[in-house]
Amino acid sequence: MRIIIITCFLLLSAKLQAQDLNQMLVELDSKIEMKEFYTEEKLNTIQKLKTRLEVYSSDKNYTKEYETCLKLFNEYRSFIYDSAFYYIEKAKYTALAINDTVGYSKAKVKQGFVLLSSGLFKEAIDTLETVKVKILPDSIKAQYYSVIARSYYDLADYGMDPSFIKKYQQKGNSYLDIALNYTKENTDEYWAREGLKRMKSEDWKGAKHAFTYWINNYDLSQHSMAIATSSLGYIYSITGSEDKAIEYLILAANADIESATKETVALRNLAKILFARGDKKRAYKYIILAMEDATFYNARHRKIEIASILPIIEGERLALVESQKSKLIWLTIITAALASLILSFLVVFYFQLKKLKKTRIKLQLSINNLNILNTQLREANQIKEEYIGYFFNVNSEYIEKLNTFQKNVLRKINQRKYDDLLKLVKNTNMRKERQFLFHRFDEIFLKIFPDFINEFNKLFLEQNQIKIKPNELLNSELRIFGLIRLGINDNEKIATFLNFSVTTVYTYKTKVKARSIYKNNFEEKLMAIKAI
Repeated sequence: MRIIIITCFLLLSAKLQAQDLNQMLVELDSKIEMKEFYTEEKLNTIQKLKTRLEVYSSDKNYTKEYETCLKLFNEYRSFIYDSAFYYIEKAKYTALAINDTVGYSKAKVKQGFVLLSSGLFKEAIDTLETVKVKILPDSIKAQYYSVIARSYYDLADYGMDPSFIKKYQQKGNSYLDIALNYTKENTDEYWAREGLKRMKSEDWKGAKHAFTYWINNYDLSQHSMAIATSSLGYIYSITGSEDKAIEYLILAANADIESATKETVALRNLAKILFARGDKKRAYKYIILAMEDATFYNARHRKIEIASILPIIEGERLALVESQKSKLIWLTIITAALASLILSFLVVFYFQLKKLKKTRIKLQLSINNLNILNTQLREANQIKEEYIGYFFNVNSEYIEKLNTFQKNVLRKINQRKYDDLLKLVKNTNMRKERQFLFHRFDEIFLKIFPDFINEFNKLFLEQNQIKIKPNELLNSELRIFGLIRLGINDNEKIATFLNFSVTTVYTYKTKVKARSIYKNNFEEKLMAIKAI
């Protein structure tokens, strides 16, 4: 009897914990909907600092200019890599202008951090090795050795040659020990570094204690809270406490969103665990968001990690679509046998299934492209990385539309409203859907190439330049050459995407090239148009 009571209690506890986790995931989904709000807050703060910097620069107040550059760097360091790098470079030059050698070295330490965050490990180490450590105060020395330790830890985590992992791990431990020697005990920084040391030494119990103590005893910023909870999530996943891992990764993801942090791992790790537990819809949503953040920040190593997971999750989604298609076929056969009056509907439904098959082929091509993208990401191909999220988002929306269509069809069949059903099918406007697809393509293309139209028109005399109508973003000619600029040179692929014949695409290309003032090197000039 006692065993039965204990078993029931454990089952009830597990059920309550599962409900709590589900509620936390629902709240995280709500928080994700507010991402743009937190990003806008971050941008407003940055704009105020930029305005202040302009004043100091015009007044040649180099000390204030240096301090403001550091503040801008701190805002950008986990938000946008390129901007963070720009302002820390500006801080270095400002320090040189006032002969502040300590300030210059301090800026180089921070530059090493942002290089590391972007996946440029060698460049980070090379930069840090040029720092004049002896002239730095102890607090900055601690930062210096902490950053160089992290550089070697990340080399161990992301290095391609396993024979160097142990060596890099040992170097990281040595440098972190030095950092701790320069860190005052029982401070915020001390417990952050102590937790990292214990985690990298695989002292899981000690690491849990350090990060938990850090959270409970210090007033952490949102960014520090994200680091602490994300680390605990990783530790719990390693030690087999999956529910606790999910709990802390959710907390980390919330903190990342509220602090507008883009250089993060919480959502990616959460997606992996949820995928393994069967929550594939959320896993897909979170991994796409993680890719968007990594691309926004330009964290090369994060994008490579995410790209290795994306095809697996998307493959499972395709299997689900295939399964749903099979069920639809059987439902069609049974319905046809029971109700001959809906024969006309079955014909329309058959064509819908053919379109679904085409969609499946397109999705399969997307997976193949993602496998190719995994290699391209190692070469930091920014343009095609941006389009990963775009195409998955479009495919996801299209699948949702098909799902809604399926539900409407089933409801009409069950209610025997065959006339309504036929009207529903006839009202499906594929031309409008294609125009929507083109509009989405134009928006994201112009986001990457904001000056594309102007730069493209520079290849022609004024009378031959392409004019855009007021209600257009791109026209057919610009879309063709936009696709070519993205690396899509196959006429058949361009024709399929734009719903043209191959001959039409060839004719457009030939006529446009013939009007150019650079007939002999037109393709070279086109590919030289810069992205942002």
